[in-house]
Amino acid sequence: MRRPAAEFARNALHWLYPDVCLVCGAGFGAPRNGMCESCRHAVTTDPFPACPWCAQTVGPHTDTASGCAECRGHALGFERAHRLGPYNGVLREAVLRIKALSGEGLADMLGRAFAECRGAALRAEAPDVVAPVPLHWWRKWTRGYNQSEAVARELAAGFGVPFAPRLLRRVRWTPQQLQPTRAARKENVKGAFGVARSARVLGKAVLLVDDVMTTGSTLGEAARTLTAAGAARVIVAVLARK
Repeated sequence: MRRPAAEFARNALHWLYPDVCLVCGAGFGAPRNGMCESCRHAVTTDPFPACPWCAQTVGPHTDTASGCAECRGHALGFERAHRLGPYNGVLREAVLRIKALSGEGLADMLGRAFAECRGAALRAEAPDVVAPVPLHWWRKWTRGYNQSEAVARELAAGFGVPFAPRLLRRVRWTPQQLQPTRAARKENVKGAFGVARSARVLGKAVLLVDDVMTTGSTLGEAARTLTAAGAARVIVAVLARK
């Protein structure tokens, strides 16, 4: 069970303002489920085609059989990637809001929306377990929660797959991924993850969840850690792709 204080913090804004959208702040006029119709439509409608391997936005006639210009020729570490949408507009605003404890309720809603709108594609990957990319304990303590864990929990519940919030752990602190090149970002997170001693991943397909993907370096390193521990496949799901 969650600590009562964390549960209170997660829902406080919605309790205080049940008829206010947690993304744009607009009033509904009647109680709704946290997001107005306009914001829900915006975050669940992906207006662009995406690469099936790295989830990057591509042109309508791009040949992605062997990847796109962003990922072709690179070892991603994971098999495929799914996104809710591109990192812009209302979805970008929502993702920024969930990076603080007050946004945990919104993170839950985005996870539910992800499961509802992309559930068919994610179920088709036949994951055995859903796991979030973990935060370092210090970053999680200062933030108050792990937003990727909240999204992953709702995804797992949405299509009845076991949720494993402690499958992966951060074994070393890393600076934020602000490095200018893919190689530098990859080096920054090298060796950052470990698999929990109690984890059972041998032969399993893991759906690995994060809030945002830029180059895929963090997700790739986490996926390689799972594969080294015996996972058969790692598929990625992110709210937004930069």
